[in-house]
Amino acid sequence: MIAEYEANGEKVFLLRRIIEIRIEKSIYEKLSRKYSKEEIIQYSDEKRVIHHTTKRNLYYISAQLGVPLLGHAAFGIIDRGTNLLQIRPITGCNLNCIFCSVDEGRGTRTKANDYIIDPDYLAEWYSKIAGFKGEGVEAHIDGQAEPLLYPYFTELVEKLRSFRETEVISVQTNGTLLGEKTIDSLEGKIDRVNLSISTLDEERARKIYGVRYPVEKVKNVAEMIANSKIDLLIAPVWVPRVNDEDIEKIIEFALDIGAGKKWPPLGIQKYIPYRGGRKLRHVMSFRTFYDRLRKWEEEYGVKLVLSPKDFGIEKRKRYPSEVKKGQVYTGKIIMDGRNFGEKIAVVKDRVVTVITDRPVGEHVKFRIIRSKDGIYLGEEI
Repeated sequence: MIAEYEANGEKVFLLRRIIEIRIEKSIYEKLSRKYSKEEIIQYSDEKRVIHHTTKRNLYYISAQLGVPLLGHAAFGIIDRGTNLLQIRPITGCNLNCIFCSVDEGRGTRTKANDYIIDPDYLAEWYSKIAGFKGEGVEAHIDGQAEPLLYPYFTELVEKLRSFRETEVISVQTNGTLLGEKTIDSLEGKIDRVNLSISTLDEERARKIYGVRYPVEKVKNVAEMIANSKIDLLIAPVWVPRVNDEDIEKIIEFALDIGAGKKWPPLGIQKYIPYRGGRKLRHVMSFRTFYDRLRKWEEEYGVKLVLSPKDFGIEKRKRYPSEVKKGQVYTGKIIMDGRNFGEKIAVVKDRVVTVITDRPVGEHVKFRIIRSKDGIYLGEEI
C-alpha cells in the first residue's frame, strides 16, 4: 500500500493513504543506488514524515520509541476514572469546524505536530489498563482527530475486541470517510457509531465544517448504519445563530431512520468555548439549552437529556500513577509537542507535555501544573 510521486523537488512515498515520507530528490537518487525503496523509507535519517491530511510533522509511536500511552490528551489512552477508556490512535482531521474545541483542521493556529500509534503497541497498553479495570469496559475510539483517518482502524477494533474485558466498542466520527464496504466490515466488531451531524443543509455545512461537506453522503451513511447491526447515535453540536433551525430537523431525521436501537438515538451537544478551542460570538446558557431539550423530549417522545448511566458508564478506580500536581521532575525531551511552544517528556512511565522552548534531546526541569484525568502539563522552572 505504497504510492510514490515527486513534488517540490522531493521524492514522496504515501503509506496507507496517511503517512507521507518525503526525501529530497537528489538524496533519494543517491541512496537508491545502494538501498531498496523499503530500506530508505524505514532507515533513512534524511526523510521527513508528514501527516498527509494536515501536512504537519507526524510522529509514529511504537514500542521501539518508548513513549508511554498515558498522560497526553491527544494520543494514547485516557482514563477518567470510569469503565470507559478513550482510545486515541491518531491526531489530525479532514474538517475545519468553526466550533472545534481543540482548534483542529488545516485552519489551526495552534497545532504544530501530529501522532499515530502502532496498533500492536496501543493494544498492549489497552490490555494493561482494561485488565486493571475488570470486565465491562467500553473502548471509545475518539480524539483530537477523525478516527477513520487511522489506517489500521479495523485491525485496532479487532484487537480491542479480543480482550475479555471489552464489552462495548464505540467510535466518534464525522462520517465522511465511511461507506458501505467499511460499515459491512465493522458489523459484529463495533457496537455503536456516534455520528457528528450538525446540519442537513449544504450551504450551512460549508460554513460549519469549513470545507465542502458531503451532506447527502453522510445522510446515506447514517441510514446504512441504522439498518446494520451497529447502533447509531447522532451527535450534533448546537451552535447558536448558526444551526438553530437544524437541530429539530436532525431529531426528526434520527427518529425516521431508526437510530438508537440499544442506546439513545441522539446526543445533542452544546457549543462550549474551550480555552484551547475556537471561539464564537454567541454562547447559549446551560439553562436555555436544557430547557429546550426537555421540551423536545416531550414533543418527540425521545430521551435527549442524557447521563453516563444511559450508556452503562460507571465509576471505576483510575489506573495508578505516581505523578501528582505540584511535583517537580527533570526529564529528557523525546518529542515535539502537539502545540507550538510545547515539548513531550517522560517521567514515571507517563508522558508530560512541558511548556518550554528547549529542543528535543535536552533535559528540562519542570513542575506539574495540571494532572486532571491523568493528563499532565508541566511548566519549565
